[in-house]
Amino acid sequence: MEIFAERLRELRAERNLSQRMLSNETGIPQSSIALWESGARVPAATAVVTLAKYFGVSTDFLLGLED
Repeated sequence: MEIFAERLRELRAERNLSQRMLSNETGIPQSSIALWESGARVPAATAVVTLAKYFGVSTDFLLGLED
């Protein structure tokens, strides 16, 4: 899930969003976002879908299955 963590950080940085701002926008707890970005936890499928929709990318992209 290292690719997921990296891509999530990159997408957030591209939009100049803090973890808290992303949390407010998506309803995902900031603590979860922090754990995913550090690689300490793996997100649930529903969270991956939520983030993909928010950022306008595919779930395959977020998970590192496509470029």
